[in-house]
Amino acid sequence: MITGESKERERVPRLRLRVTATAESVLRSGHPWLFADSVREQNRAGEAGELAVIYDRKDRFLGAGLFDPDSPIRVRLLHVGKPRAIDRTWWSERLTRALEARQGLFDEHTTGFRWINGESDGWPGLVLDRYDQTLVLKLYTAAWLPRLEEIAGLITERLGPERIVLRLSRNIQEYAKRQFGKADGVILSGPPLDGPVTFLETGLRFEADVLRGQKTGFFLDQRENRRQVEALARGREVLNAFSFSGGFSLYAVRGGARSVTDLDLSAHALAGAKRNFALNATNASAASCRHEMVQADAFEWLKQQPGHRFNLVILDPPSLAKREVERPGAIRAYGGLASSGIEHLAPGGILVACSCSAHVTAEEFFAAVRKSAAEAGRKFEELRTTCHAPDHPATFKEAEYLKAIYLRV
Repeated sequence: MITGESKERERVPRLRLRVTATAESVLRSGHPWLFADSVREQNRAGEAGELAVIYDRKDRFLGAGLFDPDSPIRVRLLHVGKPRAIDRTWWSERLTRALEARQGLFDEHTTGFRWINGESDGWPGLVLDRYDQTLVLKLYTAAWLPRLEEIAGLITERLGPERIVLRLSRNIQEYAKRQFGKADGVILSGPPLDGPVTFLETGLRFEADVLRGQKTGFFLDQRENRRQVEALARGREVLNAFSFSGGFSLYAVRGGARSVTDLDLSAHALAGAKRNFALNATNASAASCRHEMVQADAFEWLKQQPGHRFNLVILDPPSLAKREVERPGAIRAYGGLASSGIEHLAPGGILVACSCSAHVTAEEFFAAVRKSAAEAGRKFEELRTTCHAPDHPATFKEAEYLKAIYLRV
């Protein structure tokens, strides 16, 4: 039995879909997406957020999920297997599983992390981030909008935040405003905000622009790599390219770096880094570390400053392949960027190269960086590779976007 629809739909026939043989196999294997071109039969037009029931070729129940008529991902799967009720109890159980998966990961020194990571936590197209007493609920599909009040209420009941902020991906902002009167950055519950909120990460203080900032306000997914940089930074001169709000830099400072250079094209990002440094001004290491900010295109600056050497170079660019067609060019760009970074390394220096491009696999990215290191004609030692942080699980291929490689050259 599948329930959970509004009373207005009680007299409307259940939305029923039949899919291709290939899609049947993919869904049974656990993949959470049903694409529009895999739907071979549909009993009626569906609305965004409606529960769609999927049947196999023998008219047996296959699964159910949230329908989105305007997305290439036509259904985001909630359940596959035997029929069961999808109601408030079901949602509560699924929230409990996500919360329990984070138990023991963080202490009182870290108040910024992800509670729900979309499909990989059973909430397809939805993420929930914590920034101290503010929670940010971000939706990547319009299918969640009809259930927004119910889900926000459940989150409030379980977590008791001071406020919940709604963030919307660009592709659904117009629809959300027109159909539901919800805008990106609206506060769903709690007091208003007049600026960023602050939170702790491993004892360091950061601000998060939860109303207008990228993602949900901060790049929480790089926490583990920032911790690694702190462990490597002692006595080193550090270049943080694509520095954004200075997360890697602050960890390097606390780790005992002699100097840190933030390099970013955005004046807004560098201003955020300056504020984050001010939030941590009482840190004993900050007083002895020289901090410089450079506003420039990181790709061009790295090419034009060949004589400037560092002991630790961090390359964390934005996604270079937002579509599959951009993948070959992105792989070449990652290789070229790694070559430029290596040219700026002093003997014994360490390169930390990162990628957040989902269309470039970890194997492709690591191979591009290794190739650049080999072609540089300098001996290198691979220290480690990393992927997703534990609060950002990735349970299917398309979710595997984050990777980093550490080389001592």
